[in-house]
Amino acid sequence: MEHFVGLEAKLRRWYEQNKRHLPWRETSDPYIIWLSEIILQQTRIDQGLAYFKRFVENYPTVEKLAEATEDEVLKLWQGLGYYSRARNLHYTAKTISTVYNGNFPSDYKEILSLKGVGEYTAAAVASISFNLPHAVVDGNVYRVLSRLFGIDTPIDSTEGRKQFNELANEILNQKNPGDHNQAMMEFGALQCTPKKPKCGDCIFNDWCLALKENIVDQLPVKKGKIKIKHRYFNYLLLSNGTSAYIQKRTANDIWQNLYEFPMIETSEKTEIDQVLNGSSSLYNPQTDLVEEVSGWGKQVLSHQHIHYRFIQIQLKNKKSLLPGLIEVNKKDIFNFAVPKPVEKKLTQLNWF
Repeated sequence: MEHFVGLEAKLRRWYEQNKRHLPWRETSDPYIIWLSEIILQQTRIDQGLAYFKRFVENYPTVEKLAEATEDEVLKLWQGLGYYSRARNLHYTAKTISTVYNGNFPSDYKEILSLKGVGEYTAAAVASISFNLPHAVVDGNVYRVLSRLFGIDTPIDSTEGRKQFNELANEILNQKNPGDHNQAMMEFGALQCTPKKPKCGDCIFNDWCLALKENIVDQLPVKKGKIKIKHRYFNYLLLSNGTSAYIQKRTANDIWQNLYEFPMIETSEKTEIDQVLNGSSSLYNPQTDLVEEVSGWGKQVLSHQHIHYRFIQIQLKNKKSLLPGLIEVNKKDIFNFAVPKPVEKKLTQLNWF
């Protein structure tokens, strides 16, 4: 490690000269830091920034967020994906409001105990808001450290997580851990990027072992790819006059507690007749009219690919409400939080 003495000072100077001016960097308020970290998980800053601003505008304090309904939170979150983050965000806001009297816990282990908060988020809040010496280790930090120190231990292995966590804490600026953590993440986001890193003008190009050994593009290392599951959703757009029908996804599955059109999941792309034959409680071939069938679309999630299509059906008579089926006025349907495929379809319908 002696070879890298001075790393922190160089990094600090780089950060002061190059950091992006973002609203959550203008405060040490733990609610704001926590909110930004949850929103930015698996999300680009340019996309997450708009959501962050909307949440702060609607819920400026943790108490205001706790007072909201889950449907309101999910609607504001709509389009950001990974909806369990929104549900955990709301649950934790209520926990802080009731258990901690609205005061964000200032102890690392207590922060870590909050629902939806992992080691990375806990370290970010603890270091930035309370100046506690806990290093953050996210994708950017893994990449920077693996290249600087030439480490090829897989980052998704138990050994790798332990090794990188220990190294990150070893080089952490103990007196100013918040700025150090933000500098490490920013360096990975802007300089030591996944593809085409800016090695030519890098402040560490005389130190970086990966650059010296010409293996920058080989680091960091992962053990293997995640197996992707393919699912096939057939949505039935049932309408009668000004009425349409939706249902709430209550199962422990993707898009939990969001609303959608009645849906029949099949094991593969299936003929329309087979789908409709399996939906006798929703569709009557003697009276109802299939107006349009869309082509297949695809929504790519981290571990699943959702293939979906829409079967638009005009009902002769209003549908008797089956368990879980909700009749809504078509003009009110945008008030419900829906998955992205349904949101896209709604904007294309001539109902409005």
